[in-house]
Amino acid sequence: MDAKRNVQAGAARRARLSRALFLSDVHLATRSCRAEALLDFLQHNDAETIYLVGDIVDFWRIKRGAVWPQSHSDVLQALLCKMRGGTRLVFVPGNHDEGLRDYCGTRFNGIEIVRDIVHATADGRRLLVTHGDQFDVVVRYAKWLALLGDRGHVIARAINSPLQWTRSRFGLGLWSLSAFLKLKVKTAVNFIGEFEDALVAEARARGLDGVVCGHIHHAAHRDVGGIQYLNCGDWVESCTAIAEDAAGTLHVIDWQKTLRERETERGSALAPRLQEAA
Repeated sequence: MDAKRNVQAGAARRARLSRALFLSDVHLATRSCRAEALLDFLQHNDAETIYLVGDIVDFWRIKRGAVWPQSHSDVLQALLCKMRGGTRLVFVPGNHDEGLRDYCGTRFNGIEIVRDIVHATADGRRLLVTHGDQFDVVVRYAKWLALLGDRGHVIARAINSPLQWTRSRFGLGLWSLSAFLKLKVKTAVNFIGEFEDALVAEARARGLDGVVCGHIHHAAHRDVGGIQYLNCGDWVESCTAIAEDAAGTLHVIDWQKTLRERETERGSALAPRLQEAA
C-alpha cells in the first residue's frame, strides 16, 4: 500500500499544471465510460480550476440499471482529492445529470453547482461555460427521440467490439462505429439544430468572447466569426478535454493519442530487449 501511495505521489508531482481544465460527457454508470483513461489523465494533469461541463454521471442509464465498477468511484475520489488539494471544482449539469440542476447556485461539499458560468481567461477573454443541451432541438422538443438515440449508441457500442476484432485481423486501424454513426446522423439529419452556431450566437448575444461546451461528443476548437467555439469532447470515445495554460492559451488535449504514443514508446523500448533475449 505504501509503495502504491509513493507511486501516486510521484505521479502527482509530475502532473502538468493548467490554469483551467474543462471535462464533459464522462457518463459514469455506463459500460461506455473510459474511466481508467480518465484516471490516468487526472493523474498526469492538474489545474487551478476544473470545470465539469455536464453528463458526468449518466442518470438516464441509472434508471435502467447502472454499471458502477470501482474505477467509476475512483474517478470521483480523484476529483475530490484535487479539490481538497486546493483545486476549485465547478459542476455544470447536463441533460444526463439534469436532476442536479435543482441544486444550481449551491455548493455540495465544496463543489460549486451552476447552470452555466463565465470563465475569464488569463489574457482577459470571457467564455460562457455550458453543457449545451438546451441548444439541441432533440433534447428540448423530443426527449423520447434523444433517449432512443442513447439506446442506439449502446447497441452501436456492442457491435463495435467484434468489428474492431475483425479489423485487427485484417491489419486495419482502430475505428469507432458508434462515433462515426453519431457524427454522421447528427450532421446529416440536422437534429442538433445548428448546435455550434446557436452556441456561438448565444455567446455573442451575451457580449462574450467564446463558449466552452460538451453534449455532442465531438471535441473542437475554432474561431467562428470572431467568437471562440470550444467543445470538450467526451470520455466515452475520444478521451478529450480543453485546457487553458498560464498565458490564457486554450487547446484540446487528446488523451487517447497520448496513450497510443505511450504504448508505441514502450514497444520501441522493449523491442531491443526481446531481440537480445532471442
